[in-house]
Amino acid sequence: MDALKTIAADSVKAEAPQFNIGDTVKVSVNIREGQRERIQMFEGTVIARRGSGVAETFTVRRVAYGVGVERVFPVHSPNVKKVEVVRHGKVRRAKLYYLRNRVGKAAKVKELI
Repeated sequence: MDALKTIAADSVKAEAPQFNIGDTVKVSVNIREGQRERIQMFEGTVIARRGSGVAETFTVRRVAYGVGVERVFPVHSPNVKKVEVVRHGKVRRAKLYYLRNRVGKAAKVKELI
């Protein structure tokens, strides 16, 4: 077990991004297309965080062209270059799965002032 923990400790980012549930974030993701690499932005609301250590992930949701899109990102992945907080949300839940059933302005999270 200790060997696994030491291997996992090497993979953990020194400065993990600081954000909470309900925050609107811009995630910069490294995308590989054949030999080329580019950085793609994905902006949305953080609706969940789960796991711990190397296995920690977060789910970001946005609505694009009337369709809800969710992506799960590993916090410590080398392909996640940067997580930038656009605005802080005021929520009272650890998981915001109820936003999936809401449309329009009802799906917005209030801003933390």
